[in-house]
Amino acid sequence: MVDSLGPLLWAGLVFTVPLTLSSFALGLLVGLASAVIRLFGPKPLAALVRFYVWIIRGTPLLVQLFLIFYGLPSVGIVLDAFPAALIGFTLNVGAYTSEIIRAVIASVPRGQWEAAYSIGMSWSQAMRRTILPQAARVAVPPLSNTFISLVKDTSLAAAITVPELFQAAQRIVATTYEPLILYIEAALIYLALSSVLSALQVRLEKRLNRYGGFLEARS
Repeated sequence: MVDSLGPLLWAGLVFTVPLTLSSFALGLLVGLASAVIRLFGPKPLAALVRFYVWIIRGTPLLVQLFLIFYGLPSVGIVLDAFPAALIGFTLNVGAYTSEIIRAVIASVPRGQWEAAYSIGMSWSQAMRRTILPQAARVAVPPLSNTFISLVKDTSLAAAITVPELFQAAQRIVATTYEPLILYIEAALIYLALSSVLSALQVRLEKRLNRYGGFLEARS
């Protein structure tokens, strides 16, 4: 375990962490755009977004990765492993976060829109300055859970040859024939990453609820 710790951490630092951060950031943008279209866009475009969300949420992530990496070359689209994984995870995160963002935007009372319009804000200004800040507080817990799940889901990228943490463990197993030890070690690294992120989530929630909400009422 000591000998393999360095290669595993290096694979996590070079591939797992960048893949997670990039996929989540791009997925948030896709999710925000999808949610806004679902709520305020024209019906044909909203129907297209609903179809996208339906497809992504209704099919396994591993199948989506295989379609992008192994399926697209049959129609002349060839992607390297990392970009294919990035596209797959981004589309997956985008579909799930779009439902979260749509729900939290819809939960903001209509009076907030009316108050913003009453002081001369345009729709975009009301969305940016009034609605999204309020929705963000509600969205933090579910979005944080999505991010933590994504850290673990990146292990699926090993199936399309991305040399991330889990595939690094597989390669070491192939030479040492110690699957139990190495897979436990990989699991512990994922557990450590998830635990750190969970602790950061708790601190962020407390900070957002410092001036009100459930935490203050409970205290």
